[in-house]
Amino acid sequence: MTPFAKAILKWYDISGRKNLPWQKNKTAYRVWLSEIMLQQTQVATVIPHYLRFLKKFPNIVDLANASQDEVLYLWSGLGYYARARNLYKTAQIITKQYSGKFPMNMEEIRALPGIGRSTAAAILSSVHKKKYAVLDGNVKRILTRYFAIGGWPGQKKVEKILWQHAEEYTPQKDTDKYNQAMMDIGATVCTRHNPKCGLCPISQNCVAYQQGNPLDYPSKKNKKDKLVKETWFIILRYNNQVWLEQRPNSGIWGGLFCFPENKNSEVELNLCIEYKETISKITQSITFVHAFSHYHLKITPILVDLSNKPLIEKTRGLWYNLLKPAKIGLAAPVKLLLEELTLSIL
Repeated sequence: MTPFAKAILKWYDISGRKNLPWQKNKTAYRVWLSEIMLQQTQVATVIPHYLRFLKKFPNIVDLANASQDEVLYLWSGLGYYARARNLYKTAQIITKQYSGKFPMNMEEIRALPGIGRSTAAAILSSVHKKKYAVLDGNVKRILTRYFAIGGWPGQKKVEKILWQHAEEYTPQKDTDKYNQAMMDIGATVCTRHNPKCGLCPISQNCVAYQQGNPLDYPSKKNKKDKLVKETWFIILRYNNQVWLEQRPNSGIWGGLFCFPENKNSEVELNLCIEYKETISKITQSITFVHAFSHYHLKITPILVDLSNKPLIEKTRGLWYNLLKPAKIGLAAPVKLLLEELTLSIL
């Protein structure tokens, strides 16, 4: 075992996190669920969602037998909904092809939707004590600083170097504790903005620390000005109900329920033509911006009050009762607008 690994394990014994919900009664299902939820999401945000999810779906078969709407509803608030859709797909595959038991082979696990090399390694090392290195964002940050590795970690050539270091330093014994410790140190000590180098067990040999520039690592991705797109949300309201449509599984907000959209700035004219016999009032609300990772979306809500409920011929949609809301997955800006509409009638 390298001195690096010994120092990491010693730190874990004293300071590592050992009471997180997914560290109790470990199973592949529980660890997998936590790993997917923790992708690009902080622990404090994940914990209540994880507990609710586990209560509703205590095992992988229960998850597979649910509807996608139920899964997306419980996922609301975590964002990056492709993770939830992949979670659901994987549960169905494991239930059908592996009789509800998580596979123990690295290649079989990595072939499942939404599971990459690091997530598969976390499952196998944490549950089955197998020697597999992990390389999540926290571990990448530690290694880029320790070795002063330049370049954005998302680049293949940089990631390849990081994997080599991760595998070299991961010990044969206590791999589960070591991997957890690396993730803990990245989350609580070797943090992105205010690293606590004085508390780090490996700072003495950390090149970035010795150079006095830990914040220079990891290198940031070259930023481009984000594209700005525009859309209009059509909020058809009849009494205390509004019309929502379920989006296709692919694309933004896949599988979630949203207001109908219009990309044409002459939206009010179009509405008057389409619903001319049922419209009692049209109100345009203030435009707001919803940020995605690659672009900004300017959203202008158009509230259309109706005197009669129109027959809307859509394959997947529902009249959402604001006072008795259905348990469905909602896009974040839609959820916000629904809350505002509900408050307006209370």
